[in-house]
Order: sequence, then structure tokens, then C-alpha cells
Amino acid sequence: MSTGPQTINVVKAFTSPGSIRLTSLPPLSLYVHFPWCVRKCPYCDFNSHEWKGESFPEDRYLDALRADLESALPLVWGRQVHTIFIGGGTPSLLSAKGLDRLLSDARALLPLDADAEITLEANPGTFEAAKFAQFRASGVNRLSVGIQSFNAEHLKALGRIHDSTQAHKAVEIAARHFDNFNLDLMFALPQQSLDECRRDIETAIGFAPPHLSLYHLTLEPNTLFAKFPPQVPDDDASADMQEWIHERTREAGYERYEVSAYAKPHRQSRHNLNYWRFGDYLGIGAGAHTKLSFPQKIVRQARYKHPATYMDEALGGNPIQEEREVGPRDLPFEFMLNTLRLVEGFPVHAFIERTGLAMSTIEPALVEAERRGLITRDFERIAPTELGQRFLNDLQELFLKDPVN
Repeated sequence: MSTGPQTINVVKAFTSPGSIRLTSLPPLSLYVHFPWCVRKCPYCDFNSHEWKGESFPEDRYLDALRADLESALPLVWGRQVHTIFIGGGTPSLLSAKGLDRLLSDARALLPLDADAEITLEANPGTFEAAKFAQFRASGVNRLSVGIQSFNAEHLKALGRIHDSTQAHKAVEIAARHFDNFNLDLMFALPQQSLDECRRDIETAIGFAPPHLSLYHLTLEPNTLFAKFPPQVPDDDASADMQEWIHERTREAGYERYEVSAYAKPHRQSRHNLNYWRFGDYLGIGAGAHTKLSFPQKIVRQARYKHPATYMDEALGGNPIQEEREVGPRDLPFEFMLNTLRLVEGFPVHAFIERTGLAMSTIEPALVEAERRGLITRDFERIAPTELGQRFLNDLQELFLKDPVN
């Protein structure tokens, strides 16, 4: 392990004066980023890179992940990890042996909760029944399957490497090996009709997944779709789709607990809930982001994005490209950016505990949000109204204002 800049950062994190005071630290999760995929989708703005050779450097990347985790250990020493999420990219491209090594390293280095939720993202084009059985045996207990659509034409428009038949087969394999799995689907797709949206959702519900993530397609900057925008449903048509989705999932026994997340009872994503409740997470891997709380400050980090650079830097003992303290001016907005995504909102005490700030710092914004009908609140809880959920960006932006001193 390096004794260079990383060690200095550790010492500073615990000893340098900070701008807040936390009486307790939030739960901690681990995020592991796998940066490669078979083909970059035109809507994707994640840190993913096409691998055009015969195989990616799995062993070297796993070496880098372990080195990254080892260098971060002093920052989280003694803190239990409650969830692990392996995302990408397409982490299901990992070999069964490689995934087993990754999870073995995590268990060896971190105090992992005995009941930890361990999620792996998987794409239907990479499904092999035997390999997924081995993933389950290695400790993965939740699978998140990137279906996006069951419609062949829409899959082609989205640039997915799987077809409709592979999508169905992938869900069947997931259900066979995992009692806890999520299906990712998108709506308001290029030239998608309401009936086609309904068929996609009905097909997904037919597999009885414990969890559904149903996303409105957005044309993100720096993507192929942003450069060459496809014809997508207008606002009224997409609103009709969303309204129908809310009603149909409720009828099928799913609770909408976050903007795009629907779950059967007790099957919410514990890892994502930790994000939305402004918990802490250590992110390792190319381009991974970290949020860590200390008694006197909250720090964010970003790893080097390009896989080759990341591996070189991580193996050299310094995987962190950027690091900053989140100051009192930014904390209210960052807290609300997460917690207001939850239908249930947040307990009042959570704002104080997670930010170290007094409620008076956000009172003017709360008053304005209440005046506009965007939130409901009492002495115990603050939550977005239906109007607030619909105009979530407007609600969150109210907290960009300077806090009251």
C-alpha cells in the first residue's frame, strides 16, 4: 500500500478542521464499477467502454480493484458494509472465477454484514445459465437485469445486443437462480405507442419480479442520441404511459417507493435506498464515485475514469483523481437531491443527522415549497406531494439557495 498522497488524505480526513459536526455516521455501502461492455448503447452516459479485443484484462482489473480497496480501508476502518452493488458497463461479462475472487477480496478486507444485499447488474446478451448459478454460489443474492424492452424493434432502436427471445430467456434464468431480482425497463422509447409500452410492462409483471425499475428514456448530453435525436413520444403521450404504469404496478402489488422504483413488500433495493437516504458509499473501480462522512466533514471522491489510467493509478497506490469537501452551502441541495426522490420523503431528524446542519438553514426553502404545494410536512416528516413528484427538479432547485446563517 502506498504511503504517499493517499496517507496524507487519510490523516487530513480525521484531523483537519471541518465545517460541520456529525454526531453519528450513516450506513456504509460498497459500489464496484466494471467499465466494459460489448457495445455502447446510444442513450448511455455511464462510464462504459466497448471492448473490441478477444477478452478484457480481467486479472489486472481485479488486482487494481483490490489495491483500490486496500488504499481506502483507513477511511472506513471498523465500519460495517451493509450492501454491495456491482455495476457497469456489463459486469456479467466477468468470469465466474473472477467474480468469486472479487467477492472473496471484499469479504477478506471489509467487515461485511452477514445479511448483506449483494447485487450484480447483468445484460441478457451475456446470460449463461451455468455461469449465473456460479455467481449465486459466490454470494450474489440479487440480480438486476437490463431488459429495457421485450419489443424487437425497440431493442434494435436502443442499440441493445440482445433480442426479444434472449430477453425472455434471461428473465427465466434469473428467476430460476435468484429469489430476489430486478428488471430494468424503459418507456417513452423512439416511436413507442401506449399499447406497446403496456405490452412491455405486462410481460415484465408476468414474470413476477420482486422489483421493477421503470425509467423514462432521457436524451442525455454526450450520447449518440443527443447528437442524433430519435423521434420520441411527446410529453402528453409519455405522461399517459407513466400514469398507466403507476396504476398497473399498484394493481399488481408493487409499491412505488422512489421516482422510478417499484417493489413488492420488503423487496426494495437496500443499496439504492442507502443512496436516497444520503447514506455513505465507497466506490471502487474506473470512474467510481464515493461519499464518506467523518465527524467534522463530508467528502466526495472520483476515481480515474479511463480503465487503463485507472489500473495504472490504482496499482500505483493512488486511484483518486478528484476529491472535495461538501460544504454547508451545498449540503442542503445534495441531501434533497437524494431524499426527495423517495415517495415517503425523510424524517426531519435525518436532515440534522446526515448533514450536521440545523433545520433553520432550509426553513425558507421549505416554506416556499409548501406554499407551492410541492411538499407536505409536520414535526416528524417531510415528503414530496404528487405535484412535487411530478415537478421534482423544480422542488429540488429551491434548495440551491444560500442557507440562512
